[in-house]
Amino acid sequence: MEYILVVLIAIFIIIYRQNDGTESFYNFFKKQFNVVYQKYAPYSFQTISAKMKELKQEYTIKDYTIQIIVLGGLAGGIAYLYFYSLILVIVYAGIAIAFIPYLAYLRSKRIYSEYLFEQIQIYTTNVIMEFNTTQSFVKSLEGVRDSGILEDPVLEDVKTMINMSYQNGTIDESIEYFNQRYPYYMVKNMHQLFLQITKEGAKDSGEALENMSMDIDALVEGVYRDQMDRKQFHTKFLTFALVLFLLVLVMQLLLGKNSYLELLDLWYVHIILHGIIIINCYFLLTGEKYYNDDVGVE
Repeated sequence: MEYILVVLIAIFIIIYRQNDGTESFYNFFKKQFNVVYQKYAPYSFQTISAKMKELKQEYTIKDYTIQIIVLGGLAGGIAYLYFYSLILVIVYAGIAIAFIPYLAYLRSKRIYSEYLFEQIQIYTTNVIMEFNTTQSFVKSLEGVRDSGILEDPVLEDVKTMINMSYQNGTIDESIEYFNQRYPYYMVKNMHQLFLQITKEGAKDSGEALENMSMDIDALVEGVYRDQMDRKQFHTKFLTFALVLFLLVLVMQLLLGKNSYLELLDLWYVHIILHGIIIINCYFLLTGEKYYNDDVGVE
């Protein structure tokens, strides 16, 4: 095992020297991750990554370095507490560090989702306001487009809706297109109301639109309340997950360190301990995924 460790360190040094410094190594690592991600990931990495740069929310080298130290240190400390083996400390620390890009993506996905939700809130609210003046759905879209309050990708999709409406002579296909792109309740409900007004010629559209605005406000309030609840849950969840990892310390205190070290000589004890770590890590990753899930999307 010592030889394996020496080989791994040698590989790291070679890659580091070939890429000339920390920043180059970071860029090399990020490039390799992007290549793998593009091959296997179900979501558009370029879109989210570009928006993170625009919003200035992308992780810097310093942020990644801190995460490597914290996660690697925690994983190594837990591995040592379980096995008292330097080799396993390095193995588990390396595995934890390998998950940092995935955790960074989950965070980026959450921020991007929150950004989209804010844009959709702006879109629905302002289309209703514009309609009260223009009494035309397409003209309302043009007013929102020209107002400068929307940003891409929602702005680009609004432009596509306008073009589709003029080309087809109806708003049906353009609404269906936008609903598929942004499957939010507030979008579907508002568009359904505009379809009814356009096709059935509702006499009191003002009251219906006012009620729709109130429904949107209530939905937005519920989503933001859910965000606050998720943040509180996230803090408690991380604390609970750390306690689960430290239960082995309680067992050592009950058995005594010498008795615990004797148990480590049994091969099946190692399997059980590895299983505990894997189950706890799966539990932790599942919780992180839930915390970073899409905002406002059904």
